[in-house]
Amino acid sequence: MEMNYPKFTPEMKKTHKMLIPNMAPVQFRILIAAMEQQGYTCELLGNCGSQVAENGLKYVHNDTCYPALLVIGQFLDALESGQYDLDHTALVITQTGGGCRASNYIHLLRKALERAGFGQVPVASLNFSGLERDSGFPMTLLLARQLLAAIYYGDLLVTLRAQTVPYELYRGDADAKLEKWLTVICDLIRAGKGYSSREIRSAMPEIAADFASIPVRRTPKVKVGVVGEIYVKYSPLGNNELEKFLESQNCEVNLPGLMGFVQYCAYNPSETARLYGGNFLEKHVSGLVLSYLAGTERVMIDALKKNGYHAPLPFKELTKLADGVIGHGDKMGEGWLLTAEMIELVRSGYENIVCAQPFGCLPNHICGKGMVNKIRELYPTANITPIDYDPSATRVNQENRIKLMLAVGRERLESRADAAEPEAPVLVREALGV
Repeated sequence: MEMNYPKFTPEMKKTHKMLIPNMAPVQFRILIAAMEQQGYTCELLGNCGSQVAENGLKYVHNDTCYPALLVIGQFLDALESGQYDLDHTALVITQTGGGCRASNYIHLLRKALERAGFGQVPVASLNFSGLERDSGFPMTLLLARQLLAAIYYGDLLVTLRAQTVPYELYRGDADAKLEKWLTVICDLIRAGKGYSSREIRSAMPEIAADFASIPVRRTPKVKVGVVGEIYVKYSPLGNNELEKFLESQNCEVNLPGLMGFVQYCAYNPSETARLYGGNFLEKHVSGLVLSYLAGTERVMIDALKKNGYHAPLPFKELTKLADGVIGHGDKMGEGWLLTAEMIELVRSGYENIVCAQPFGCLPNHICGKGMVNKIRELYPTANITPIDYDPSATRVNQENRIKLMLAVGRERLESRADAAEPEAPVLVREALGV
């Protein structure tokens, strides 16, 4: 029997505060600004700690996907805190659509709310795939454009910060610059500006040039890429602050952008129609969407390159990296994109890779851990370590496994430096005119 649950109605826009789980901190801050511009009152949850997972375990089966357990636990922990008027609070959860269990989190959340005594709290779905059509929280064209802007801006800022922090002469410069631009962008979005393609393309070179003005010393560092299941890949709560840990180990971190996943989701419908049959629109809709996104993607790539930063491959080129390695029909969860991202990272010099996956996430075990040997066969320098994240995994164990990977990375970095040393006397002789 279907459970009766409270629905988020249009009237609640004026009366309810919407709580949002913190998956991608930078992108989601801009996302909240977009929702506020639309008239919603929002708060990005920051409650972390072991009690979040424990709360999730109370009301969700422990075989459930770890991201679902954490998101539900974070919501319940917030509602139990006494900080919110429960009769005027709503929850927002993203849904990916497709075969991933993420599509079903919303039903698990509603059951958990009922069992925990918060049955009056409505849940709204944020998705591009037409789920929850009866929700009073519609995905309008304007909101969709603003959300895409949030992802583009966020990806650029995350990339610029990550490639600046390890080399900055004055600690904190990159974080200060990140905060400056987040404030500027959020203020623009709240004012109903800054989200058009023209405005984004105009702002990106300016943002990149501003980061490039930070004083740095570019010394060789171990370069580490992070891939994996989308929540654990980006969420500090889900990956035990993996990015911060890698930075503490004197590494440069490459976290492929969230827009890549959006493009992957846009690409898949036409690929499905091509493989299994479909009408003309189904076979060509992806091309239209991807062409729209590609224009801004080119501007971001150019802005990074012109200011001395490493830029990701265009999505069109990324799709080709999977050819002969994994089929494009493999599209559950992160699917072929996860494999392609690992190959791109290795080819770009980020050969040390952490593949972050929730324990028991079948798509990740196939497209991530399952492809490691194949990638090593094609690219012998690939130094990939899959790390499982779940309630029983200890942070110490995870970090120790990553340290072993980094030890290999440092050894290789030193051997390359040693191999380059004989050139130094020649340069000295030339400088002396000998």
